[in-house]
Amino acid sequence: MKRVVIIGSGNLAEALARAVAESNLQLVQIYARNAERARAVATLAATRWTTQPAELADADIYLVAVSDRAVAEVAAALPLPAHACVAHTAGSVPLDVLPGRCAHRAVFYPMQTFTKGRRVDFAQIPIFLECDDEAFYPELEAFARQLSQTVIRADSARRAKIHLAAVFACNFANHMYVLGEQIARSAGLDFGVLKPLVRETAEKALDAASPANVQTGPAVRHDLATQERHLRLLGDDMQLKEIYTTISQHIWETSRKR
Repeated sequence: MKRVVIIGSGNLAEALARAVAESNLQLVQIYARNAERARAVATLAATRWTTQPAELADADIYLVAVSDRAVAEVAAALPLPAHACVAHTAGSVPLDVLPGRCAHRAVFYPMQTFTKGRRVDFAQIPIFLECDDEAFYPELEAFARQLSQTVIRADSARRAKIHLAAVFACNFANHMYVLGEQIARSAGLDFGVLKPLVRETAEKALDAASPANVQTGPAVRHDLATQERHLRLLGDDMQLKEIYTTISQHIWETSRKR
């Protein structure tokens, strides 16, 4: 498979378009409902674009890079050629939401966080694959290896757990940065003061055999006096107190089991 159409114009679609355009594959078109974004992504990848289903280009594979809730609707509404492969890029969406009228249905899930305008090295991103035809899998894998050094087979059940792990490791971790920033601002400081700590924490976790090996802080030490002082500083914010207490307790319980 060489000829690629990307369906969507969001953050992942943009990163994927850049990666395909810079590979030995051929990006023939961006299709999206949003004309402004379709044009912008196509310009970045030096390819054509359209918002009209009737103008959908012929390709070997159609990568449906839209929001999870829109995958089934968008794929069902497009005049995809019968000979092609259609693959969605969602981590938590089952394979069978794709229409069965195409020759091959697949999942092509790059596990990474994507932001508009921010370049990523797609070669370093693990891509999780699934398809509905065992005989077709080697071709799908060969396609994925044109973009990434790490390609892993994962059915829908396994991929759902991987996506859940990513939510904890990325989305929830980033939200902790947000809360840390808010507390720092209450002391008259900005997020910059926390950046060296965030960087070292991430680097230690990456260097360790397991992030559990480098856990630090009052919770892992079972320092209840410090935890009580922290809870008092949170004042009447019961939600933050609950988050602090729940995570501290979980850190202590899991560290004791090691």
